[in-house]
Amino acid sequence: PVRTPGKALLILPTEKAAALVAGEFAAQGETIDPMTMPVMRLVNTAIDGVASDPQAVLEDILRFASSDLLCYRADAPQGLVDRQNEYWAPVIDWARSALGARFHLAEGVIHVEQPRESIAVLGVHLAQRADPLRLAAIHVMTSLTGSALLALAVDFGEIDGEAAWAAGHIDEDWQAEHWGHDAEAVARRAHRKRDMMAAVGLLEALNG
Repeated sequence: PVRTPGKALLILPTEKAAALVAGEFAAQGETIDPMTMPVMRLVNTAIDGVASDPQAVLEDILRFASSDLLCYRADAPQGLVDRQNEYWAPVIDWARSALGARFHLAEGVIHVEQPRESIAVLGVHLAQRADPLRLAAIHVMTSLTGSALLALAVDFGEIDGEAAWAAGHIDEDWQAEHWGHDAEAVARRAHRKRDMMAAVGLLEALNG
């Protein structure tokens, strides 16, 4: 049987999830390269790490929520302001209407205190979805986009992974459009997106 680095059995709860990992193994050559196996790495993290202390991972996601990317808006240029509003406002509205969590918005980077009630509400929703695999996937999406709200919107099926990725990189894309692309930054971004879409794919597979 396949085991994690921590020697636990690598067992997945759905056939689709198991197929994702099996597919990554099948794509390997003579040498197995874990860096090309993002779903397997995520599953290993969930089984060996998250399962032993899911509360710590949940609390880290809530820390992101307390300073969520979507709450910090540019005041200029107008094109960037409009793009942020286009991508971010629907998710903020969804969090308020569907989850019951209201968030304060701010211009610039000065910290704005979010209502404790809203963070607590997100904590309740996360606690209801806190199996290690799902929580690990949500945490990966949160850390890669800087937004717990985007990750939760994907998990709840409100937006898809591509939309969440785009929403989480509006500022970066705006800079690249106006100042050009850096080859190293493009390569790093490709690796991050691969990890993001692996988390999205795992969530979809967990849902059957």
